[in-house]
Amino acid sequence: MHIETLKVFCDLADLRSFSKTADKHTISQSAISQQLAQLEVLHKCQLVNRKKRPIELTREGRLLYNAAREIVDRYEQFESQMHALRSSTADRVDVAAIFSIGMHALPDYVKKFMVRFPKVNMHIEYFEADKIYEQTLAGHIDVGIVAVPKRDKRLEVYDFQDEPLVLACSPKHPLAAEQHIDIHKVQFERFISFSENIPSRIWIDNILQAYNIIIRPVMEFDNIETIKRAVEINSGVSILPANALVQEINAATIKAVDFSNERFIRPTGIIVRKDKVLSQAAKYFIELLRKKGD
Repeated sequence: MHIETLKVFCDLADLRSFSKTADKHTISQSAISQQLAQLEVLHKCQLVNRKKRPIELTREGRLLYNAAREIVDRYEQFESQMHALRSSTADRVDVAAIFSIGMHALPDYVKKFMVRFPKVNMHIEYFEADKIYEQTLAGHIDVGIVAVPKRDKRLEVYDFQDEPLVLACSPKHPLAAEQHIDIHKVQFERFISFSENIPSRIWIDNILQAYNIIIRPVMEFDNIETIKRAVEINSGVSILPANALVQEINAATIKAVDFSNERFIRPTGIIVRKDKVLSQAAKYFIELLRKKGD
């Protein structure tokens, strides 16, 4: 058995969906089915009950899952340690962040880091949150930064910044004339959302539900930048972190309006694999982020 096959099987068991597993591994559903079939032939038993929706593991499947999860976790720990050795030798820190945080919150921290470690190469990549978790757990990156961080027993999760949320609208929109608005007014507006299952979407949906607000969704996008472009052309309003709107506010292409009800925020966090071997430079960068740059 190959490690990649075991990873696919573990993800299939966790996601309980051939299509979602195929998307995660960027291969076809047919390829997922073939790998599962190979495991079933090898072990001479049925591992998945395909008739259930969502799919379920059989008793034999659960037994294999427990063993496979332990093997995959141990191998990823090995990869993490190997990566740490290479990184320390190369004087490099690998960071991954969602685009909005990487572009708008990180630059000041990077500058301070470079003053302390001028010879260390900080490599920053921008990914969707799911990939950041995946890359962090696999040991390919040292530090991940995400919005609305989720807890995982394999990860250390530290608080980063609480980003104030505001109503974002076009300067041509009637609400742009307001200094503060009641969040209930969103209920009557065309609303541009994050895509379903994105942590920020779930977080904002929970805020709206707490105020018994039913929105009129007109568009959904998987990133802030596209949402901002739609807001700029007055396709609808959105609720976004204020710090991601600085450029548009200064250019007068988007108006940010505070809410009068309470101070709504989007939490962000730092994620690090628990058994990750970190260089002194990486440790310093994490402490710098945790201190909010003080």
